[in-house]
Amino acid sequence: MKVFSIALFGFLLVFSSAQAGIQINSTRVIYPAENPEVTLGMTNNATTPRLIQSWIDDGDADASPETISVPFIVTPPVFRINPGQGQSLRIVFTAGNVPKDRESVFWLNILEIQPKPGGKQEEVDSYLKFSVRSRLKIFYRPVGLTGSSDGAASTLNWRLIQNGRDFSLECVNPSAYNVSISEVRFKNEAENADNKNNGMCPAKGSKLFRVNKPVASAASKIVFITINDLGGFKKNEADYRR
Repeated sequence: MKVFSIALFGFLLVFSSAQAGIQINSTRVIYPAENPEVTLGMTNNATTPRLIQSWIDDGDADASPETISVPFIVTPPVFRINPGQGQSLRIVFTAGNVPKDRESVFWLNILEIQPKPGGKQEEVDSYLKFSVRSRLKIFYRPVGLTGSSDGAASTLNWRLIQNGRDFSLECVNPSAYNVSISEVRFKNEAENADNKNNGMCPAKGSKLFRVNKPVASAASKIVFITINDLGGFKKNEADYRR
C-alpha cells in the first residue's frame, strides 16, 4: 500500500483512519483467459465514506490513468463506498497482443480518498487531503499452459553471481508461470538475517536477488519463500550454482 500524501489533522487521527479504511479481499488477481471477467471485492471499514478511483497499468506506477493503454477495462472507475458497505470491481479482458505461452502481469490500482472532516472551521481549514493507493498484480493466465502455478517454484534454476563486493542470486524461470518471492537467503543464514529481499521471477525470464556474502564452508543451498495464488506463503529449498 503506497501513501501519496499525508497531512495532519492530528497525526494519530489520520493514521488510525487510514488503517481502518478500505479492506481489499485479495492481495492479487488471477485472470484465467477462459473467464469472461473476474471480480474483486472490497469493504469500507471506516466510519466515514470513501471515494475510490480504479485503473490498470502495465507496470509503470507513475503513468497517468488517462495515458495508459492496456487490454483491460475495470468498472466502476470511480465510485463512493459508505461506511460498512462493500463494492465489487469488474475486470474485463478486451483482447490485445499478449503472449499465449506464458502469464502476463498487469497492475490494478485502487486509490482511496478520505473526505474532509466536519467540525470547527479552523479544523477544516487546517485539514489536507489524505489518500492511499494500493497496487495489486493481475496475472493474466492463457489457456493451455503446461505445468502449474503451484509447481513453478520447483523448476527455478539459481546461480550465484559476484560483482565486486556485491553478491546476487540469479533466478531463471523456464516455466510459463510468474513466481512471486518474498525472501531469498542462504540456508545457513538465520531467518531474521538482514538480507530480506523480494520480487518476481518472471515466466520464461530471469531476475537478480541481492544477498549477503555466502559462507565459504556452507552447502550450496538456498531458502526462498514463494507466494501462491491465494496470497499464502511457502518455504522452498533449492541448490544453486557458483
